[in-house]
Amino acid sequence: MLAIVDYDAGNLRSVQRACRKVGLTAEIVADPRLVESAERIIFPGVGAATSAVDTLKERGLDKALLSAFQKGTPILGICLGAQIILEHTEEDDRDCLGIVEGICTRFEPDDPTLKVPHMGWNGVEVTQPHPLLEGVENGDEFYFVHSYFPRPSHAGNVYAVTDYGTSFCSALGRKNLFATQFHLEKSGRFGLSVLSRFAHWDGCLTT
Repeated sequence: MLAIVDYDAGNLRSVQRACRKVGLTAEIVADPRLVESAERIIFPGVGAATSAVDTLKERGLDKALLSAFQKGTPILGICLGAQIILEHTEEDDRDCLGIVEGICTRFEPDDPTLKVPHMGWNGVEVTQPHPLLEGVENGDEFYFVHSYFPRPSHAGNVYAVTDYGTSFCSALGRKNLFATQFHLEKSGRFGLSVLSRFAHWDGCLTT
């Protein structure tokens, strides 16, 4: 089973529909036992980090995600799911899941023409190869909606960057976990291509 983690953080149905488009059967689940036993996991999300982390902990989904990660289950984070896998977020000064070392930081652009949240299409630059980014060319555009961005502590966890007044990490990963700040389900054929590769990814960093 492919589990889409339900922690009241929105956009779950759109992620499920995107999965169907690439031939993936995905179930939206809030039961930590189902998440922990899933063959692969999508961890999406929009909204506030504080309420998201609270709900994850209330439902025991934080421990289920960590257990699945430690077992080697392929996990794909999207947007908020790419932020709260880090150790800490500046949003309400909150500790997060800590699967990847680093923090989540708010945009503070010096350019007054750059609005926060960063919203719309923007290009990515792949900084190191990853099986889920095969075929993605530098400059390919994906869809973003976010006010905060991930800052992994180690460059080895950064797989793509995007420029919005500053160069920020837009794709990160560690072992069998990969996550994108951009919304795969809203990113047209490029987003669907990443989802399609996730359907066959075994969690290894080499193909």
